[in-house]
Amino acid sequence: MTLENKKNAFIELGKFLSQFSEGENSQKEGVLGNDVFYDSFVDLIQLTQSHNGWYTPDNVYFALQSWAEALTKENLDNWLDAYNLTDVTPKRVALILAGNIPLVGFHDFLSVLICGHEALIKLSSNDQHLLPFLAKYLIHVESQLTNKITFVEGKLENFDAVIATGSNNTARYFEFYFKDKPSIIRKSRNSVAVIDGNESKEQLIALGEDIFRYFGLGCRNVSKLFVPKGYIFDPFFEAMFEYQDVIHYEKYANNYDYNKAVFLMSNFKLLDNGFLTIKEDLSHASPISSIFYEYYDTLEELQQKLIVEEENIQCIVSNNLIKDSIDFGQTQQPKLWDYADNVDTITFLLIT
Repeated sequence: MTLENKKNAFIELGKFLSQFSEGENSQKEGVLGNDVFYDSFVDLIQLTQSHNGWYTPDNVYFALQSWAEALTKENLDNWLDAYNLTDVTPKRVALILAGNIPLVGFHDFLSVLICGHEALIKLSSNDQHLLPFLAKYLIHVESQLTNKITFVEGKLENFDAVIATGSNNTARYFEFYFKDKPSIIRKSRNSVAVIDGNESKEQLIALGEDIFRYFGLGCRNVSKLFVPKGYIFDPFFEAMFEYQDVIHYEKYANNYDYNKAVFLMSNFKLLDNGFLTIKEDLSHASPISSIFYEYYDTLEELQQKLIVEEENIQCIVSNNLIKDSIDFGQTQQPKLWDYADNVDTITFLLIT
């Protein structure tokens, strides 16, 4: 199977996914496989929340649209032109996927197949339906992928390399268990935002997207703010009111009530707007419905601090205050060449 065959299969998948959005599902003419897959996928989207309570239709639609926008010929060409994908010796690559947000492991799945390897996939119990459906679609479009995709329910065996994602605790297990195999082991990370008080209301509203999308469950969600000493949080809270409807979702509301109670019983000083608590804390990982903050003296000192802590940070958001930071509202829309943990998956797969 040629690289172009593989690219075309994912381009067709992108066209298929572009038909599904929260506003309205709209079947388009000329999309391959619609007669077989369209109606079934509409039904699956509506059922996802029964499989995982955090997978609300709006968040699933957001993930689907993000991948629809990514899987274009232009994006695939721009991404892959930097690599030599000819004469790759096919390997069996085990993928142990997380399930915190919809299709969180899709980039690894795409990378393995686009390199010409076989994907041996161990799904998270929290996300067992979306990827297998999309795999069936890809096989329908490109039959040569049939023997390149295997989902495993039991023990992973007979593989040449592994990409595994989990918590810090499971990462230690993975590192021991897969010590004799080439591997990428991903641990828990969080994203942070750096603000200086000069942000516009529109920028702070966009920051809310980085905080609340997927209820804050992703490693690219902002869970901590770095603010200058004396920062007044009123403009931040005012912007966050755009997302106040999140409290109407029962699972989120339960977390808000629980975590707020725990903080108050511990006599922590909190800022609270009725659906989000803000707490001064040195940690990067805040619980659902809460965000931590930390004061900084100078941006130069903060830049050095973030370099020291980079192994715990997935993304840095700012208005060009920090080197290599990204714009507000963009954390959940990475490009194909934006690698998790800054580990180049394609290079790993080519030298494995």
